[in-house]
Amino acid sequence: METRQVNPVRDRRAVLRFLRHGATVANLLGLRCGGDLDLELDEAGREQAAEAARRIAALEPPVRLIVTSDLKRTRETAQIIARVLDDVTIVVEPDFAERDLGEWNLRTIDGTQPWLERGLTPPGGEPLAAFDDRIARATRRVLACLPDWPLLIGSKGVGRVLGELSGLPERLDLDNAALVDFDLGHLCTRGAS
Repeated sequence: METRQVNPVRDRRAVLRFLRHGATVANLLGLRCGGDLDLELDEAGREQAAEAARRIAALEPPVRLIVTSDLKRTRETAQIIARVLDDVTIVVEPDFAERDLGEWNLRTIDGTQPWLERGLTPPGGEPLAAFDDRIARATRRVLACLPDWPLLIGSKGVGRVLGELSGLPERLDLDNAALVDFDLGHLCTRGAS
């Protein structure tokens, strides 16, 4: 897999590299897996993370900082990648966790997609607006204080929100271990007092 650049990079200081975590059993079965379902990677997901690590190791400028949510699947992906990179720090930011899906966890993606497209909130889950706001706030914090070109490892929904924040006209739907560069310069608050 190649790194996708989803919009032109205007300011290198505002680029956030994003990697969707490796696959879990639920991902491989086509089931929903929200932030309130803390699954570890499947063996295929570990292999995806190792392959992603090789791609990331070749990037310029090199990744020196990995930001991840506190979910097992993102932390494990980060640890696999960190073992391949030289001199990398991992920072856990819980606000980057996937949206809580409550009773929709472990239901089929095809069966729940119409509900998500209608903007419904899963019973026992997180409202879409609250999730989008949480990811936007966490992204602004990361851009305000982190060095150039950090790598964020997150879930599919986090990638979707980052696509929206970067101004993509269409909904971003990333596969496991997909790597994308987002230019978020308009959110960057570097140098602000």
